[in-house]
Amino acid sequence: GEGEGAAAAMGRVRTKTVKKTSRQVIEKYYSRMTLDFHTNKKEEERERRMDFVPEKSALEVDEIRVDKETMDMLAFLGMADLPGVERAPETTSAAAPYRQPFNGPRGGNRA
Repeated sequence: GEGEGAAAAMGRVRTKTVKKTSRQVIEKYYSRMTLDFHTNKKEEERERRMDFVPEKSALEVDEIRVDKETMDMLAFLGMADLPGVERAPETTSAAAPYRQPFNGPRGGNRA
């Protein structure tokens, strides 16, 4: 009814000031706005992740185990004595023998 102002049950009254201000805000931040809610959510998540810094870097490893071939390659490059690089113990079956795929060239065993 009358005299209730902005708290009216029917709807809100938007004054020229509010409309003008909202227009200015939209103009100012238009490049950051999208019409898609989910795109906005993803963008916010991405920004949040960029601010997050882990205590210990994933790149900071104490030891790296490499096979003989890799060790030989590092030795060839003169980098065999890199700190933390260790040669992994040999495994009995170095490379699994190549097995034919179960069925022929085209999948499925159609009769």
